[in-house]
Amino acid sequence: MKPLKKIISWYMNLITFILISFLTIVIVCFQIADTHRQAYNDAMITFQQIEQVLEQNNSELEEISEEYRQTCLHNAEAIAYLIQDKPSVRYSVDELRRIAVFMEVDEIHIFDKTGRIYAGTHPEYYDYTFDSGEQMMFFKPMLTDKSLKLVQDIMPNVAEAKLMQYSALWSADESFIVQVGMSPVSVMKVTQKNELSYIFSLFRVNREASYYAIDRKSGEIIGSTELDCVHKNIEEIGLGLNDIASQSKAFRATVNGQDSLCVFKSIDSNYIGRIVTNRVLYEWIMLNTVVLFICLVIIAVVLMYAVIGYMNHYVVKDIYRINKKLHAIADGNLDEVIDIQSSTEFSQLSGDINRMKKRLLDNSQRMSYVLSKTNMYIGVYEYNEHMGRVCFTEHVPQILGLSAEKARQVSCDYQRFKELLSHLRSHPFGDEANVFELDERYIKLEEISENNDIFGVLIDVTENILKRLQIERERDYDLLTGLYNRRGMESFLASCFQKPEELGKSALVMIDADNLKVVNDTYGHEGGDAYLKELACLLKKFAPDHSVAARLGGDEFVLFLYQYPAEEELFDTVRALELLQNNSRACLKEDLYVPLGFSFGCCLTEGHTDYQTLLKEADEKMYENKKSRKSRTSD
Repeated sequence: MKPLKKIISWYMNLITFILISFLTIVIVCFQIADTHRQAYNDAMITFQQIEQVLEQNNSELEEISEEYRQTCLHNAEAIAYLIQDKPSVRYSVDELRRIAVFMEVDEIHIFDKTGRIYAGTHPEYYDYTFDSGEQMMFFKPMLTDKSLKLVQDIMPNVAEAKLMQYSALWSADESFIVQVGMSPVSVMKVTQKNELSYIFSLFRVNREASYYAIDRKSGEIIGSTELDCVHKNIEEIGLGLNDIASQSKAFRATVNGQDSLCVFKSIDSNYIGRIVTNRVLYEWIMLNTVVLFICLVIIAVVLMYAVIGYMNHYVVKDIYRINKKLHAIADGNLDEVIDIQSSTEFSQLSGDINRMKKRLLDNSQRMSYVLSKTNMYIGVYEYNEHMGRVCFTEHVPQILGLSAEKARQVSCDYQRFKELLSHLRSHPFGDEANVFELDERYIKLEEISENNDIFGVLIDVTENILKRLQIERERDYDLLTGLYNRRGMESFLASCFQKPEELGKSALVMIDADNLKVVNDTYGHEGGDAYLKELACLLKKFAPDHSVAARLGGDEFVLFLYQYPAEEELFDTVRALELLQNNSRACLKEDLYVPLGFSFGCCLTEGHTDYQTLLKEADEKMYENKKSRKSRTSD
């Protein structure tokens, strides 16, 4: 069994380990959840900022586009005025080009009333009409409505597919149409700011976070901080449109072969997404967890040692002191007093133990008093193998026949007391359970043991045993001969035949005394009784280790021969009995001897379990033997 200190230490270590593990797991889960929440919030903030930038850029683009449209139209009006004021200019490409440079335009085209270019800065465009492509057809309504002043949106021109913005109007005299083309450099710069890849670069604070702009219909990546992914389909990087559409919060996915946390939002006709790999997302969680775990372990160790130190000083030591005093009491030092006052609980425990000890002593005295008032000698003793003394009541020395000095000696040494009991147990009385003989007295010993505690009772049953023996003798023994009577013999045979395997080679012999009537008639009944006693004495001494004799009544006797190892030995005993038939004498009184004769019949018991049947068979053989002997005598 472990000491209390080790049990408490083990228990606290277990609880501490469980609590630290639980807290670590909870905090890790909390950090993961908080990291996901923070990643989602960061993505939402970034998306909101992207929307604001797009909105600002769109507003700026509209302003610049409108301003560029007006500039383009005003330039067309000024150039129309210059050409109308100096008609010869329209036929000089160089002059028109100088005007274009002066007005900061790229192209000047002059149309006739049919809508055909017949002059301008680019002769290669001559003969183009309003029917020459979609871009040219925009201005065709001017042929029917000369009040129109049109400015076309930025789009590729017909000849070179070059982004241009064109404006056109009729001259004041309505003799020709002037078209001015300007390359929208400033507009394109503002438009470039609306490109998502450019916007993503503005918000890429965390270099490990990747941003994607995905077309909601086709799934094409139209912009990304990962340039090699642009123009790919999202399925090529491990995502799907259904996945994005069905997730309203952050979700996990394997993107470009890496486990990642993805957050997407629909903006205009696109999905804007922020993707962070798990390695980046959780890199601080592991470090934080290790630091937290070490801190918790340090705190737990300090607390544990503080608590154990306190318990060792104020609890465990006092428990050891109480146990030491309890051992002294258990060893027989009943004068020991427990007085631990370090705490209220120990003070109460000390008082309760002292009261319990006093009650035990009082109970022992009361029991001794009660036993002393009974008519029977009853002694009670108790000892423990770890004790140096034996506790017993006052009748124990009387029952064991101990002097005062001897009683004092054995009370101080349980080994000497055990030797006394061992000597007593070495003299059992018959088949009586736990009854032993001691100096012509009979003592009953009952003892129980539990662990190392032994409790016993000694009772002087001499009077009861003697009375019982007297009753049994009168019941089972013949008063004249001292042999078993019929009842005693039948009881003995019944018990023997219940265990036939223990009988060995055995036989029943029926015996009848010869000439008893003659002895009675000649010497009286006293002589006849002496004759029977002599025959009983002969039978009692015959084969003493293997025989039991009984007088069934009158001159009838039975002899039971048993436990012979071999039939030959049994037959030798029967033959010895034949020699005694006619070679014995009976002493009727002093100097008066008469021949002692008897007849007998013998029956082997082997294979038989009913002794009554065997007695009848032996009786029949005995009568045959008697007739045979009488016939020989008459002859």
